[in-house]
Amino acid sequence: MTRLYNDPTDFKEEMLQGFVAAYSRYVRRIPNASGVVALGAPKPGKVSVLVGGGSGHYPAFCGYVGPGLADAAAVGEVFASPSAEQVYRCTKAVSSGAGVLYAYGNYSGDVLNFDMAAARCEAEGVEVRSVQVTDDVASAPAGEEGDRRGIAGDFFVFKVAGAAAARGDTLDRVEALARHANAQTRSFGVAFAGCTLPGQPAPLFTVEPGRMELGLGVHGEPGIRSAEMRPAREVAALLVETLLADAPAPKGLPRAAVLLNGLGSTQYEELFVLYHDVHALLVAAGAEPYQPIVREMVTSLDMAGCSLSLMWLDDELQSLLDAPCASAAYTHR
Repeated sequence: MTRLYNDPTDFKEEMLQGFVAAYSRYVRRIPNASGVVALGAPKPGKVSVLVGGGSGHYPAFCGYVGPGLADAAAVGEVFASPSAEQVYRCTKAVSSGAGVLYAYGNYSGDVLNFDMAAARCEAEGVEVRSVQVTDDVASAPAGEEGDRRGIAGDFFVFKVAGAAAARGDTLDRVEALARHANAQTRSFGVAFAGCTLPGQPAPLFTVEPGRMELGLGVHGEPGIRSAEMRPAREVAALLVETLLADAPAPKGLPRAAVLLNGLGSTQYEELFVLYHDVHALLVAAGAEPYQPIVREMVTSLDMAGCSLSLMWLDDELQSLLDAPCASAAYTHR
């Protein structure tokens, strides 16, 4: 359970204050807003990338702010969208005159509030585009990808958008590449125990001993179905087979960026045991794992579980994934 807090109602605000104090080498606080902006941002003539969503998911979203990644992040309460007012204030703080790209997970509250902020900014002459991340294969079937949730695949979309903006691409091009990255990304996750909100005595859901939840969300939602707990090699097969069955067309792209993501309380050693089997299964299926990442990138407070994300690569997506960046949570040289 979540143990370290003062007043639960101040959890998000105190988290942001602590984050900025710890990582002032990357970010500064946006005045009168629940968000952070990268040092040196905005830059005249450069498209700004604004990401966001609820707190409780660190390193998403403020941990991704820095050169080559996001220019700013708007942060809501635990598992809740930032308000339209907060998104608006963050947008105004990061606007450079070249346009702002919003990138965030596809959840109704986020869509509503980011859209409201975009309309207000557009009325004031700030050009805004929005890309919703829809990587979670468990949340809608093939053919209905636009209805899917955004989970750990957020990271790949943010990285591509941030790299495209950093090299000087136009707003049209940054948006197109973020959409392309999203279209090439698939994720699927499993949970072994639910998460507990600060100040609450019980988790949002429980998992029976010897069972696991398949197709979890990152806002404390249980999976779409329950199954018997299995050895790591069988969990790996479930993750890999699910994603390969939903691979985007064309299916001939062999290279895939790989993210095995911990959800909050799964030990890194466990993730490496699991990745041993994930890697072997991908290679056996004819896929080429590229620059694998095994770490916590999109969490759900103290949830026990993990997710696997694949972004199928072409040459341009690979070059943007390889572009340098630096932030509190992720640096690539």
